[in-house]
Amino acid sequence: MIQAKKKTLLTYAAAALLALATAAAAAPAGAAECPSGHFCVWTDANFAGQRANWSGDDGWWESWIADEDSSWANHGISGPGIKDHVQVYRSSGQSGGMSICLAPGQEVGHNAAANDVGDSHTWSMGC
Repeated sequence: MIQAKKKTLLTYAAAALLALATAAAAAPAGAAECPSGHFCVWTDANFAGQRANWSGDDGWWESWIADEDSSWANHGISGPGIKDHVQVYRSSGQSGGMSICLAPGQEVGHNAAANDVGDSHTWSMGC
């Protein structure tokens, strides 16, 4: 009886380890490196090239990243009443229409419509 319980316990443990290993393998290997609490933009697709990051709004991106954005990650902090979405605009001062909006935790390796058009961004309550 004790031997059967040990075998059952080992079977469950092995199944749990297999499930954890499968989940770890399924996690995205190319997850964007972006500091917690920040919105990050890269000059190249798939989070490559130079990176700019901000923890707040920026009404006029620096010249090296303005109109050079090709991938984006929102690693902002979420919670009640916290602006946790990021709206990217085609012109300075959050004008010219939105090119892309990212929900909390969202990473976009490439978006043809938003590629190389961002000039400013703002944190908001939604998209």
